[in-house]
Amino acid sequence: MKLPKELVNGSIIFIGITAYFLLMVILGYGNSFYLRLVNIFFVFYGVNRTIQMNVKEGQTDFVSNAVSTMVTSLIGVFLSIIGLVIYSYMQGGDDYVQSLSETFLFGGNPSIFIYSVSLLFEGIASSVIVTMLLMLYWNNRLTAD
Repeated sequence: MKLPKELVNGSIIFIGITAYFLLMVILGYGNSFYLRLVNIFFVFYGVNRTIQMNVKEGQTDFVSNAVSTMVTSLIGVFLSIIGLVIYSYMQGGDDYVQSLSETFLFGGNPSIFIYSVSLLFEGIASSVIVTMLLMLYWNNRLTAD
């Protein structure tokens, strides 16, 4: 059984982000906010890979490619949030999340749920932005050919 490309590429996004964050923690850079921003490159890679696969299959319709890339990035976001929740509970639960919030954009004492929901909204917003940027890039390339 062949898995859908959106699931495969969404999983690649998740694996890349997970490996990157675990490597940052191992190397002692887990609290660096700026290094956390690098995860966007994994999202760009997975989404771009989906578009390339669609084009290779002859699917050049803007709307169907946009839906496919959005699904890819959302799968990556959802898997990453689930992974973060599991990892947070393994590291001490709400106490671990509170240590994360000191170096991130949150104030106060967020729970794992609040932290995860906030990151989910951020992830959805970044998914929309990445999808639109890559769709505009590919739309210009496909219409120029």
